Amino acid sequence: MRAAVVTNTKFSVEELPTPAPGRGQVLINVSRCGICGSDLHTRTHADEMAELATRTGYDQFMRSDQSVVLGHEFSGEIVDYGPGCRKRWRAGTPVVALPIVRHDGAPQLTGLSTAAPGAYAEQVVVQESMTMPIPNGLSAEHAALTEPMAVAWHAVRKGRVGKGQTAFVIGCGPIGLAVISMLKAAGVRTIVASDFSPRRRELAVGCGADIVVDPATESPWEAAPKRGRINGVTDILSLGFDTMERLRRVPNLPWWYVFRLAHSLNAGPAGPVIFECVGVPGIIDQIIAAAPPLSRVVVVGVCMETDRFQPAMAINKEIELRFAFGYDPGEFRDTLHMIADGKVDPARLITGTVGLDGIDNAFSALADPEQHAKILIDPASTATTP
Repeated sequence: MRAAVVTNTKFSVEELPTPAPGRGQVLINVSRCGICGSDLHTRTHADEMAELATRTGYDQFMRSDQSVVLGHEFSGEIVDYGPGCRKRWRAGTPVVALPIVRHDGAPQLTGLSTAAPGAYAEQVVVQESMTMPIPNGLSAEHAALTEPMAVAWHAVRKGRVGKGQTAFVIGCGPIGLAVISMLKAAGVRTIVASDFSPRRRELAVGCGADIVVDPATESPWEAAPKRGRINGVTDILSLGFDTMERLRRVPNLPWWYVFRLAHSLNAGPAGPVIFECVGVPGIIDQIIAAAPPLSRVVVVGVCMETDRFQPAMAINKEIELRFAFGYDPGEFRDTLHMIADGKVDPARLITGTVGLDGIDNAFSALADPEQHAKILIDPASTATTP
């Protein structure tokens, strides 16, 4: 099969042996594969990412001097089964799969390890138990975005955004746009998106953002609706006075039980939910300094450098900080069906398609936010420019 191989940051298209599915595995023909931001970073910073992965418990992450087939956002069709499979689907069945396989009892990350070649290729091996048929005649292009959209869905679920809360999305690259799409699918009524790029702000509107802001000229926090908003610690203290005065008017009311019930039901005052989708040093500190009190911050952007922020500011505002990464199989399945049922439309994220020979050009094009958001690879295409 033909595959795009990266070695020491350089791509080459090579003829490789057809992958052989192991026990419980399936061979699929790749229909489409998305280029992920982590692929861009891995190409040039594989050794740093490998060191981090080792420290978190995974020691098979690719190194820069190894030859690896990238690609973990893909759709395809069933070709053949390895031993020990239940053979759930006929050959030719369109499928997607979580990008993880098991070799000798150990999990391997598809497209990020020499032990699990990815889908920048005509064929890829997947785990049968992690494979799902594509429903409702969903196109291969849109099905390939199940993986990045599942990352966004996991982040949105981590955020636990109430429909009446304001959601801020800071950074409108592919993951930020996916988060906006998933917030809208979840029924969130007010989404404020912020990005320096006019093109990305335009895409954010198409994905469902209600308010878009150029942070060079306007603060996203000032652009949000102000009705009922907690702007500072003084507002929280005033709310405490007002609440106690109302409760004290009721004779013999054990008012402290009201507070206990509010805590049990998570019904106390709350700020907005903020999704950090930039992933560069300093952003978390900027958000903590500027965000309203009682905000929940969900960090989705992957910052590979050491960062710093002022804990006392977060403490005084009682800001909640959460980190989101990946998804579980249930979220992956639900995302696939949300796309197939038309509850979320990933079409606006797709801005170009190339064949295997065009991957190097695609990586270069993705460096300019004014050109592209998500470029797909079609192994059967001869296109060299997106």
